[in-house]
Amino acid sequence: MTLRKIMFLFIASSLLLIAACSNQPAKDSAAANAEDEQVTEKKDGGDISPAAKTLEELMGQPPGTLVEEFMDPDIEAARTVNFVHYLRFYEDTFKGVVENDLPGYFKKNPKADAALVYDYLVYTLGSGQYKPYYDQLKDFDHGYVMPELPDGEDEIERVKAQETNIVVLMDASGSMKAEIQGETMMDLAKDAIDQFTSGLDESVNIALFAYGHKGKGTEADRQLSCSSIDNLYPLSSYDENSFHEALNSFQASGWTPLAGAMAKAREYLSDYDREKYRNIIYIVSDGVETCDGDPMEEAKQLHDSEIEAKVNIIGFDVDDEGQNQLKQVAEAGGGQYATVRNQSEFEEVLIRKWQPSRMQVFTQQGVKLQDSVWKMDELIELYGRLTNLATRESQRITDAASFLRNEGYISAEVADEVIEMAKQQQEMRNTHFEELKNQKVEEADGAKEEIDAAVNEWKEEWSEVLE
Repeated sequence: MTLRKIMFLFIASSLLLIAACSNQPAKDSAAANAEDEQVTEKKDGGDISPAAKTLEELMGQPPGTLVEEFMDPDIEAARTVNFVHYLRFYEDTFKGVVENDLPGYFKKNPKADAALVYDYLVYTLGSGQYKPYYDQLKDFDHGYVMPELPDGEDEIERVKAQETNIVVLMDASGSMKAEIQGETMMDLAKDAIDQFTSGLDESVNIALFAYGHKGKGTEADRQLSCSSIDNLYPLSSYDENSFHEALNSFQASGWTPLAGAMAKAREYLSDYDREKYRNIIYIVSDGVETCDGDPMEEAKQLHDSEIEAKVNIIGFDVDDEGQNQLKQVAEAGGGQYATVRNQSEFEEVLIRKWQPSRMQVFTQQGVKLQDSVWKMDELIELYGRLTNLATRESQRITDAASFLRNEGYISAEVADEVIEMAKQQQEMRNTHFEELKNQKVEEADGAKEEIDAAVNEWKEEWSEVLE
């Protein structure tokens, strides 16, 4: 083969290769452009769903795209006293974002009617924070509990002479590593337990158990973890140094042998019968039994046994399934259940409400004024967060509709309709929030009156014995 033929074949092959390669990018480019158009269409609201209409839909509304991308949830839900934080961000930053973003959609949809405009503004500017606050308001519990009122002179004298034993069972399963506001649930629980125990009367005996604190939470070490239930502070009066050492000797690690921990507590307290001792179990947990035990049965045995222990449970940021189980366990154990979501709620339940005192029988009273004030403050706080979210969403939509009208993207009639729709949805939400808040206030007031009346009647009947 001559040199010329070889060169010809080389050049021809090269041209074919280049042609083949040049066709492929053109195909990919076309596909990419199609994908970009789809993304743009979705981003510009081509695929948006109708705005929520019913109360159920309104509570579960997802966050608007611009709100989710550019607004900090804490700023959007800022308390009324911190309204300036929201206002500054909204006026100085967020309105500019909105005014830059909205024209793109309405240039492509110049004939959008009021319903479509409203749907798109909710799609971009709606709040997605209703559900967590609404669930808390709906589940709000005043927490007022009828105190134990010994019946008869002998019973009163027995209770007055009783010593109090407290056994704290700390859930050290791996899920307690989860963080709330930058701190692990385990550390928050330890801090609250430390404050609780340091404030006990000198006559009160305290014991500390940890459970589930060994292993790594894997199936391979499940048996090890489920059998790890250790008494770290023997039943005795509180000693600060020794108790701190015990609290710091374990970390969140494995599984959750809740039933096994209660069985161990029952065995531990078996020598302290109800005639001479008042036995109380405090359980701190963030979830359900995971070691195949029966916590309800164990709680019932604790309460029905000779020691007649009362089982109180604090559920720390527990999901619905966990709340249902832990509440049933506490009821089976003759005690109380409370869900807490942060450290302040934890301290309120454990320190302000459940801390026992040897003077309790002498100073029995109904609902304390400070407890009533705290609970009403908590209720008003939840109500305020929800109404603020609704009011601010409505204002964002109103301002956006006014901007679109002023810039000529929608007519004055369409803008007025959109503003009216936003106002109606705000009123629907806020009316419902107020009705729910008033219902909770009535429930709390009714429980308070019932408790106060029962305590006052009991005091009058047994005033001579109590003196």
